[in-house]
Amino acid sequence: MTATSRTQAMLAARAKASHDKRQRALTAVQALEAAGTPVTPAAVATAAGVSAWLVYADGVRQHVQAARQRQTERGHAPEPEPAPPPARGETVTQASLRTDLAVARDEIRRLRAERDQLRARLRLQLGAEIEGPGRAELIARVASLEAATRQLAAERDTRAAEASHAQRRIRELEDDLTAARESLRRAIRQANR
Repeated sequence: MTATSRTQAMLAARAKASHDKRQRALTAVQALEAAGTPVTPAAVATAAGVSAWLVYADGVRQHVQAARQRQTERGHAPEPEPAPPPARGETVTQASLRTDLAVARDEIRRLRAERDQLRARLRLQLGAEIEGPGRAELIARVASLEAATRQLAAERDTRAAEASHAQRRIRELEDDLTAARESLRRAIRQANR
């Protein structure tokens, strides 16, 4: 397994884990709201089994705020939203930072290559549209090429028939020549006797 494929596998696993956690958080928001339980970031994090930081992330925070707003409109007074949780004190190692940096660089490299490839394809497509002949002109060219092909095929068939006739005539003449030689030999033999 190459470094690129390992990096891609790691990126895919991270993306799937992140997607799954976000889905669990959104499902928890819906479940808390349906049960009439106040929707708070802490309650969502606990119900979904995710970190409180995820609840404050874009894409989840908006759902929590919308659920709180709907509860307020229905007359349920949700608890006030607490401040984001403090940092958990996780230590970040140099190795994990290097890994994250390598993953990010690989992703940037891949995206740049994809961008360049798409630009090249677009450039070719636009060039073909600008410089290419019109459809009517192409149809006329195809028709003339087909007519020329039919004419050449007919000439080829005519030449093949002529060649076949000539080959038969050559065989007939060779047979006549062979018969004349044989007849001449007999005549000479009879004359010599």
